[in-house]
Amino acid sequence: MIDVMLDAGIDAGQVPGDVTVRHAVAAACMQAGISRKVTLCVRFADDEAIRELNREWRNKDVPTDVLSFPMQEGPDYTLEESLGDIILSWPFVVREADRLGLTPQQHAQHLIVHGVLHLLGFVHGEDMDAERMQAVERKAMKQLGLHDPYAGQDIGADDD
Repeated sequence: MIDVMLDAGIDAGQVPGDVTVRHAVAAACMQAGISRKVTLCVRFADDEAIRELNREWRNKDVPTDVLSFPMQEGPDYTLEESLGDIILSWPFVVREADRLGLTPQQHAQHLIVHGVLHLLGFVHGEDMDAERMQAVERKAMKQLGLHDPYAGQDIGADDD
């Protein structure tokens, strides 16, 4: 089960719908080798809410695009329990999408894929880890019929 939550002030007509969110989650899971349905929550928040979470959990007092909060630690995941929560700052996503020349929905799908992979234990702090994670992200995005989020970028350049 995938719960999609919207904070007050987030327009449901602007964010990706439940079906789009489910497709992004399924693509990430499939490319990570998980074929069963998973349970997690995707929350669309505002800049201030994600800034508070970023400050509390990462000691970074700035808003960011996406945060992932795993509820389990792999490699053995109990798919009967929630993998965790993914929180996107919708205003941040909209600004970042505009800068990247994407629609907010396209960018949000990438961030959901990225967040799901973090819930599944993928990391990108070291070049080899980043290459592995980005390869899976690229396959998931291709499966969704979307852009290559890392075309022309240095491996490991992102810091979330």
